Amino acid sequence: MKKYLLEILMFSAYALFAASWVSGAILTPDIQSSFGEEGFANATWGSNVITLAKVAGNLAAAMLLVRLGAKRAFTLAMVLIAVGGLGALAGDYNGWLLSRLALGLGGALAIVYFNPVVLHYFSAAERPLINGINAAAFNTGNLLALLSTGALTAWLGNWQSVVALYGVMLVALAVLWWLSAEDFSLSGGGNRPAEKYGLLEGMREAFNWWLPLAYCGVLFCYIAVFALFPLIDGFAVASNHLSAVMIAAGMVGTAAGIVVTKRYPLRLPVLRYAGLALVIFAALMLVSRNPFIAYAAAALAGFFMFLPMTALVTLPQELPGMTPARITVTFAMFWSISYTVETALMYGAGVLADSSGQPAMAAYFAVACSASLFLVSFVLPESGRKATVTEADNGTESATA
Repeated sequence: MKKYLLEILMFSAYALFAASWVSGAILTPDIQSSFGEEGFANATWGSNVITLAKVAGNLAAAMLLVRLGAKRAFTLAMVLIAVGGLGALAGDYNGWLLSRLALGLGGALAIVYFNPVVLHYFSAAERPLINGINAAAFNTGNLLALLSTGALTAWLGNWQSVVALYGVMLVALAVLWWLSAEDFSLSGGGNRPAEKYGLLEGMREAFNWWLPLAYCGVLFCYIAVFALFPLIDGFAVASNHLSAVMIAAGMVGTAAGIVVTKRYPLRLPVLRYAGLALVIFAALMLVSRNPFIAYAAAALAGFFMFLPMTALVTLPQELPGMTPARITVTFAMFWSISYTVETALMYGAGVLADSSGQPAMAAYFAVACSASLFLVSFVLPESGRKATVTEADNGTESATA
């Protein structure tokens, strides 16, 4: 039962990371007022430092895992997330921003460490379910914050208590993790020699570049729904309603993705056709002037945005020769590159909207970028079982050997 306890602790830690991030964003007016700050640009720093920290933290994750081991590395991730919540007690705005920086670093480490732990503890048959559950962690925390922040603020009396509550909960999780977790070999087996596989080795493999390039457009579209769409008028329905519908449908899509990945043996068709459906329905969501069609398209866009996530995470775990060390580097690069490209695309969307004088162009640009999953799927390797059988028939080495 240990592996299930560790999975619950990991999932809870990342969900609370998301809740702490989103609740801080929701409470930004109260936070600025408390510290005597003002201005929209200044307000964005609370989220910007988290994004910047995630890029740096993702790159550092592999090195820390090798040096600290799985037990200490994930404990560090939880402690950093806790600091992000307890930073509500900071004496000034700079202290608050530093705590948000710690929050981003902890979240970056945690999401990378999902993969070596899953690869080590769970069998190939179990991984699609666990990967799908983990893919829903951020949305779970997001929904938790959206639904509870107002009520918690009214109950606890101030924003500091709400955000600090998440920090206290993370401290409890960190203690439980420390008491339950153990270190394990990163080479894929206790009898194998230590593997030297770091970022330099990872950067030489084309797959480690193609995988984040497939996802970065989807990530940009997801974030644009919350960051850009509310700034744009002219949709058939309120943009915040579209966001809520997409999140809810995304949870259903995640569950469907688990079932599809477990029952369907190939990964690339799932990525390809879900990616194409995402582009089609997201575009329909924008151009339709019928509220019913807009809501239905938003739901389908959210569904197909999250349906391929289980297959996307499972694919690299199934590649030949994959070890905890290699999978850590793969996902360290995956998240760092994805967020770096997403940040550039977000800036580009703003420039496009300003230069054209049409804010809606930013939304169209975000939807167009979501085609990255469909396009890049044509150069990704197939790891599914049918590909293995075909290779075996041709006399080549099995992909799961």
